[in-house]
Amino acid sequence: MIGCVRDFFTYETTKSVVVKSSTIGIVNRVVQLLIIAYFVGWVFLHERAYQVRDTSIESTVITKVKGLGLYNNRIMDVADYVTPTQGASMFCILTKLINTEDQIQGSCAESEVAVANCTDDSDCTEGADAANGIMTGRCVEFDNSTKTCEIQGWCPAEIDTIKIEPMQEVENFTIFIKNSIRFPLFNFTKGTLLPSITQEEISTCKFNMSNIYCPIFKVGDILKFADQDFTKIANKGGVIGIKINWVCDLDRSAEECKPAFSFNRLDAISESNTVSKGYNFRFAKYYKSENGTEYRTLIKAFGIRFDIIVSGMARKFSVIPTLINVVTAFTTIGVGTVLCDIILLNFLKGGDKYKAIKFEEVSEIRGSLSNSNELYQGSSTQLSVQQLGKHSEDSGAYSIGQHG
Repeated sequence: MIGCVRDFFTYETTKSVVVKSSTIGIVNRVVQLLIIAYFVGWVFLHERAYQVRDTSIESTVITKVKGLGLYNNRIMDVADYVTPTQGASMFCILTKLINTEDQIQGSCAESEVAVANCTDDSDCTEGADAANGIMTGRCVEFDNSTKTCEIQGWCPAEIDTIKIEPMQEVENFTIFIKNSIRFPLFNFTKGTLLPSITQEEISTCKFNMSNIYCPIFKVGDILKFADQDFTKIANKGGVIGIKINWVCDLDRSAEECKPAFSFNRLDAISESNTVSKGYNFRFAKYYKSENGTEYRTLIKAFGIRFDIIVSGMARKFSVIPTLINVVTAFTTIGVGTVLCDIILLNFLKGGDKYKAIKFEEVSEIRGSLSNSNELYQGSSTQLSVQQLGKHSEDSGAYSIGQHG
């Protein structure tokens, strides 16, 4: 216990030892040079660690679609083919519709032959779910050659295997996209619609990568930017992402803060699926007859969904991150000393002698000493100091040369 207490009440202090070795000197300078190059080249120049960042971007997107199409001998306008109608950052342009008209609540044959094929009533389970309704337990005639289970639901049941050509005019429709952003930390605002743009410029311009401040996007151009074929995506549907990325260095002019646009298909994996390819959904329009009977038109819609995704980051000089990274750089340079000590004490010739010089144990000194060499008496380690070390001109430092 006495020994543990004595060891606890000890004090360690640094000692300067100058090692005149070209090998360890080169390693030390190379490591220091690499650390300095890393902080200057990567941390400060590439990552710009002298700036504070704001990634909490506030954004709003307003969209409008324009264009007229001819589909099933009907003229289609925006109210017919755009859903939802709020003009938000996500919307869908319908390209193909399969209508099942005049459906009423009743009983009829299930149209999905693959899941409801039958030969007699025993093949149909009463109360079980079918594709378009609930089975009644009866097997009825679907057409002249096929029988299916009878269902209770909206009748006649939907047949969605009909081949219908998409609306070709969609490729020439235009989308107006207005995006406004704000970085709250710096109270900086900007948008894709410049204040100086005129109505004439909006009506005549088309967006391209060299004219990023034109808010008019042609659907065909968007699909080309995303490497998509219009005919394929119009037939099966799909989801296109329009990404707007704002990376702003606010130490420069506000005019240099520009949006970067990119386009890609977000559901690209669905193209390789064997089932449920593309993008489609169902909705219905409800009516009432004169006698009060409710009926509806069921619509299976295929379309191109556009998702507008906004991201961004703003940076500006700040003293605090600059000081933190400068101090970190100077502190990290000390790693070179640790590495050199490991090499010096464990891998170079004469490592034991270096250890004897670097690490010493000194007992408490009482009174005055006539000769400073008395500090090293009574220990083999201390003898090594007397044999190999010589005092330098600096107080407390030893200079160690290479020995053959």
